Amino acid sequence: MTKRKTVGEQSLLASGDNSTYDPLELGYALCDDVVEQMMIAAQRHERIFGEEEYFVILQIAEDPLIKGIMRKKYYAYLHLPSPRPEQTVFLYNKVTQKLKRLWSLPNFHIMEQLYLAPTVSEKWKKTKGWVKSFYDGYFWENIRKENNFNHLSESEYLFANRQKFIEAGAKECTSDFSDPFDFTKIKIDHIVDTKTARQD
Repeated sequence: MTKRKTVGEQSLLASGDNSTYDPLELGYALCDDVVEQMMIAAQRHERIFGEEEYFVILQIAEDPLIKGIMRKKYYAYLHLPSPRPEQTVFLYNKVTQKLKRLWSLPNFHIMEQLYLAPTVSEKWKKTKGWVKSFYDGYFWENIRKENNFNHLSESEYLFANRQKFIEAGAKECTSDFSDPFDFTKIKIDHIVDTKTARQD
């Protein structure tokens, strides 16, 4: 069995690469397996969810420890997930085995540019509509109107099914004020440079 390079080693190699890449090619490479992975996540949840329709989400995030590493997380919800930057959401139907894209939000830099831009090209119009409704506070209404359905958001879903959850054994929580964290308890022995790869 050949030893694979760790993500940290690959990141270190990539940081030293001065080659120029075509952004369009990179975009296609990033999207190559997205639909396949969305279907895997959707079908995996068929046994978990009893409902005919539910939401499959792709969330992209940078790795908090390794610079330049992007993580893709696929998961599913029974309710409309809270919108956030770098998120794509599909509605999955068990009967038809089809995915329908509901929204796709870019990173927060592009979201801000789209929101502030007075006009955008045709290919960005739909995204600008999602971004505007996100910032102006009518996101759910916009998504429901676009897709002609009445699915509930997370808070609406939890409130609507509150009694069922309590009967199933969920405890009703009351939130108290938490104690502030004492930062004087933090001690640092030494600082580690995260860009330096460790090789054993």
